[in-house]
Amino acid sequence: MKNKLLIIGASGHGKVIADIALKMNKWKSISFLDDDLSIKSSMGLEIIGTSDDISSHIDDYEIIVGIGNNATRKSIHEMLEAVGASIPFLIHPHAVVGDQVEIGVGTVVMAGVVINCCTNIGKGCIVNTGSTIDHDNKIEDFVHISPGVHLAGTVNIGQSSWLGIGSIVSNNTIITSGCKIGAGSVVIKDVTEPGVYVGVPVRRV
Repeated sequence: MKNKLLIIGASGHGKVIADIALKMNKWKSISFLDDDLSIKSSMGLEIIGTSDDISSHIDDYEIIVGIGNNATRKSIHEMLEAVGASIPFLIHPHAVVGDQVEIGVGTVVMAGVVINCCTNIGKGCIVNTGSTIDHDNKIEDFVHISPGVHLAGTVNIGQSSWLGIGSIVSNNTIITSGCKIGAGSVVIKDVTEPGVYVGVPVRRV
């Protein structure tokens, strides 16, 4: 394990990752890369270059993508994998993670999250503040679970889907890849086609 962490992206999501990293007290130093040349620091941490400089830091840093957009995060994460970067996952000290939970590299679990036993979360995911994931869930790669989302037992969320703040998914439900579930929406049956879904219960729009 390398003792330095590099976060790609110094804006909102990157700041939260930095805050978690500081609280984990695992890395000797934490720095950012960001393409906005007008920003010199974030969270009191130095910005040491832009995304063009990633290759020069591969040997010295663990590197994680601090960008909220699923497609952008996926693209950069896969590039990091291709060049052999060391990619950690981060879990806030005030998250509760059950037994036999698997969490992929590049995934970040925020404060107040509860993940119950026997759940599998893929790589590059965001499990945001105060969300709950019950037993035997399968969350595929590059999913964004927003703050206050609640997933019941045996839910499957397909790759690169996004669940809006406060949305709820009933037990034994599948949401296919590439879906966006609106804020406050309730999913009570399988969502089998990619698209945008809103409402209680959800409908495609």
